[in-house]
Amino acid sequence: MSSTKTELAQLYASTDALGLAALIKQKQISPLELLEVAIDAVETLNPQLNAVTQKAYEQARKEATQVSLSSTFAGVPFLLKDLATAAAGTQTTNSCRFYKKFNPVSTADNEAVRRMRAAGLVPFGFTNVPENGWALTTEPALNGPTRNPWNPQLTPGGSSGGAAAAVASRMVPLAEGSDGAGSIRMPAAMCGTVGLKPSRGRITLSPAADFWHGGAVFLCLSRSVRDTAAYLDAVAGARAGEPYALPLPEQSFSDIALKPSGKLRCAFSVTLPGGGSVDPEVAEAVRATARQVEALGHSVEEHDLAVNPADAWKAYRQVIAVQAAVQFDAAAATFGHPLTRDDVEAYTWENVAKGRSIDGLQHAKDIDTIRYAAIDIAQDLAPFDVFITPVMRRTAFALGSSYQMSKGDYEAYNAEFLPDTAFLFPFNVGGQPGISLPLYTSSAGLPIGVQFVGPLGGEGTLLQLATALEEAHSWHERYPDIHY
Repeated sequence: MSSTKTELAQLYASTDALGLAALIKQKQISPLELLEVAIDAVETLNPQLNAVTQKAYEQARKEATQVSLSSTFAGVPFLLKDLATAAAGTQTTNSCRFYKKFNPVSTADNEAVRRMRAAGLVPFGFTNVPENGWALTTEPALNGPTRNPWNPQLTPGGSSGGAAAAVASRMVPLAEGSDGAGSIRMPAAMCGTVGLKPSRGRITLSPAADFWHGGAVFLCLSRSVRDTAAYLDAVAGARAGEPYALPLPEQSFSDIALKPSGKLRCAFSVTLPGGGSVDPEVAEAVRATARQVEALGHSVEEHDLAVNPADAWKAYRQVIAVQAAVQFDAAAATFGHPLTRDDVEAYTWENVAKGRSIDGLQHAKDIDTIRYAAIDIAQDLAPFDVFITPVMRRTAFALGSSYQMSKGDYEAYNAEFLPDTAFLFPFNVGGQPGISLPLYTSSAGLPIGVQFVGPLGGEGTLLQLATALEEAHSWHERYPDIHY
């Protein structure tokens, strides 16, 4: 392909990952040429957004010359999330001083990264996260805040805020994300990208056996439904013996996404579980979506989630605190250095302290509480194929206004979460898949994501409906204020 730098930049910014892979397979552009465009995008935009905190350009350049042109993504540049992800030759920091000081460079990929590479993706850096992923904004003390490309005074969300900002601004067509209480779906909604949280057991966590008793899962943020489906195909599948393993469908998710779904029974809600208000523009976006889904031939009724989230939230965050204590104690033993207050932000210190204070009996009760909540959620939604809700009760909020991990009050900090994650964490507890689609825009010009939740193992149905809605909306044509 004989093109100017400007033409390549425009092509890169306007083409999804599968489209770029097709150009590589047709030998219109080489993987190395495409990587250089991606590097230029990061170098141009990152000073404004701070989405990418680690760069692995030289390693990526070597890898770009070796990718298989028969692979799905065939040399498409990709960004990893700097949280619980191991990639050979790089250091995982979790945006945490303790890990930055002591965690060694990884000598091997974890299983998901191995599968990403096998699919032809070329990782060339890591995206910013809040320290250890525990915030719905991305403002770690170690790296500083990531800014929303639609308005740099606002958060891109968390914990996959760096990934969402990078994808929305066209630094990359897709990037790794993870979700333990909304951390894929919420940044997707705030930055105007596609964000699928897969079912519990759909994606291997190897070499880990579990995160947060099945609450945390990994996938990606993208700009197209077909990219999300293809990425899911690339990394899906649990390894033998994993605790929540789901069987894969007979067809690929990419093929399923293109098939008509048949008539679906759908429900929607704009009532915040546990009480509280939803921004009127967000609520209207959900209602408009419900009307559109009905116009597509599906049945739709209003149904509010009949689960009070307060008890489940308390139990879930206490389970997470125990696992944080286990994580840092294990890391301290591996590093040969005890954790000190100076190694982490104030909230992380208190979270670990809380975990250490919970005895075995209480921990067992907390696990039971979230298991019973999972049953209640599944039974409440059993009559429906799809449940439509807001992703968040509000659009992107100001940086520095919420989830400041410099605060050391465990209870006060966690109290901030419930109104913002009330439509999100129940499906981490329940294990259901949920996808955020960038269907609407607020009067202030900010993205409004709408969430679609399916039954356990129901990613295919969500992708089918998402494909239909993608055809009816032109979100690919909407660019943020800061973009490549």
